Amino acid sequence: MMKGITAIRPASSPAVFDTLVSFFSVLGFESGKGWQDEAGRGRPFLAPIGNLEFVDGEVPHTAGEADIYIECTQLDEVRGVIERWMVQYETESAPFLSSTVETTWKSRVFVAEPVPGYRYAFWEHTEPLAGRPVALEGDLVASDMKFAIILARWNAVITDRLLQGALDCLYRSGVRKDQVNIIRVPGAWEIPSAARAVAETKLVDGIITLGLLLRGETAHYEAIYNEVSRGIGQSQQETGIPHAFGVLTCETLEQALDRAGLKAGNKGFEAASAAIEMVSLHRKLAQQTAEKVEAAQ
Repeated sequence: MMKGITAIRPASSPAVFDTLVSFFSVLGFESGKGWQDEAGRGRPFLAPIGNLEFVDGEVPHTAGEADIYIECTQLDEVRGVIERWMVQYETESAPFLSSTVETTWKSRVFVAEPVPGYRYAFWEHTEPLAGRPVALEGDLVASDMKFAIILARWNAVITDRLLQGALDCLYRSGVRKDQVNIIRVPGAWEIPSAARAVAETKLVDGIITLGLLLRGETAHYEAIYNEVSRGIGQSQQETGIPHAFGVLTCETLEQALDRAGLKAGNKGFEAASAAIEMVSLHRKLAQQTAEKVEAAQ
């Protein structure tokens, strides 16, 4: 039934309000829906996790009293953002920033006071997995994996760039050249059929699909994309062979170039990386299942 929790702290003046809004904005908090009427104004800031904690006894920290505790990742980078804000943002009194200290509860913490009377503790666990279940995930070691790359010839100026990115990732991760089979098809429409044919042979561990659909050149853009994505997904589900989706869908050729290595990374490299990780994960899941079955016998 409970949905969220909100802590409300009135600002002592319009200047203090503006300072606090600037402080939390620069830290990257998601801004909620603000409000303003004759009585005043409000500006909420949102975080993915909210907690209400009660303490009987002394509050367990050593960096000074604080109103709110904000859990972070990359605490030193957060501190750097605050330090730069303090230099650039003018306030009536000097902001307070404590040193970063180790706590008795396996964390690091510092306290920031952007305006007098408003103190916030920023902290992170010194153990990265503290409070979280240990996850089973794949890795990027691919020295004993075999892959097929299904590559569309149409829009080769883009797809060849995607191919180079995918090969770069595979070779960097330990895949030998003789473990990669490149299969060219006319266009994106033919990718699912070729991927399914290869997957059914069970001769590869993973499949990387690379192509491009441009809205500007294809009137039936949505219909083709839906069928291509559906076909690739269905092939993966029914054969059990991981398929990485590297078929770009772009409005313009410029967007496609950006995603093929100019400004937004190389999506072929990213697809190959995803394929390696999923093959690794499938193997770990199979090994884990086998160990549980053996232990049960």
